[in-house]
Amino acid sequence: MPALPQEKLDKVVERWEVIQTELNAGPDPQSYARLNKEFAELDPLVASIRELRAAEQELADLQELAKDATADVEMRQMANEEVGDLRQKLVNLQQGLQVLLLPKDAADERSAIVEIRAGSGGDEAALFAADLFRMYQRYADLHGWQTEIISVSENDLGGYKEIVASFTGRGVFARLKFESGVHRVQRVPETEAGGRIHTSAATVAVLPEAEDVDVEIRSEDIRIDTMRASGAGGQHVNRTDSAVRIVHIPTGITVVSAEKSQHQNRRLAMKVLRSRIYEQEMERRFDARAQVRKSQVGTGDRSQRIRTYNFPQGRVSDHRINLTLHRLPEIIAGDGLGELIEALISHHQAEQLAALENEIRT
Repeated sequence: MPALPQEKLDKVVERWEVIQTELNAGPDPQSYARLNKEFAELDPLVASIRELRAAEQELADLQELAKDATADVEMRQMANEEVGDLRQKLVNLQQGLQVLLLPKDAADERSAIVEIRAGSGGDEAALFAADLFRMYQRYADLHGWQTEIISVSENDLGGYKEIVASFTGRGVFARLKFESGVHRVQRVPETEAGGRIHTSAATVAVLPEAEDVDVEIRSEDIRIDTMRASGAGGQHVNRTDSAVRIVHIPTGITVVSAEKSQHQNRRLAMKVLRSRIYEQEMERRFDARAQVRKSQVGTGDRSQRIRTYNFPQGRVSDHRINLTLHRLPEIIAGDGLGELIEALISHHQAEQLAALENEIRT
């Protein structure tokens, strides 16, 4: 593990103290929002720095006591025993602080737009897409996030050919961004009378939700059409001309929202359009990220998968990190998804740390 940059840690603490002073001085609303956001980002880092330095001081005191020939023998023995435990605590604190110091994706704290589409597999793929959406919806509920369906296209069996939804909350994108890609399912479909196992797929794309200040959309650059919503039946049929389609003429990006009133559909469609334009701009700036996303999402073919859900064996395998969990019922229900997401985040952080160590060595 690379040595912690003490000068950088000092500057972080110093900046945190400056922000605290400025906040206490009562800045204007705009400055307050900016400073408060920065303070919230630095606060856990400063707490970790102070805990580490307090532990380092405690270790130094214990080592001095253990070597003090004038001290009581029993006290020196106790100090020696505590030194070992404290050293392990220091390693854990250093590792945690190193993770906090890693470069962060600027979009990590944002809400997210999640788009799920049925891939190969016909009706079974659409049913699986619906299962995936419910999995994310449950995971969102567990984290206190708000879920809002923007548009959905159903098949006759209640599966989703396509569903687009907004997941609103702090840090949503950071936790869901690794879900982008092709998800493969192996199970006996409800429509299969012979009991044969079928393989189907659905694609998931996760976009950071853009804010108004991120993307400027001029009124002359968009075309807005209203049309009659259609569905497979039941609650999703809308018999009024409330569906909204927005076309961004410069990029050709088209968004349809058909779940709410015309006013709400326009708001939701603009939210998706803004996020897609924002992501397109980010991809232009960071070509590597664009290539990763394209390779992950692919065309929806079964072979281009990031994860497999095998129902007969009750297992879920994430192929990017070679992790298999025999907890499929809990994962597909959303309650066990966190274990997979935590493993993906930890793997990504480990790769970042390894790259940082290599950079320091070279």
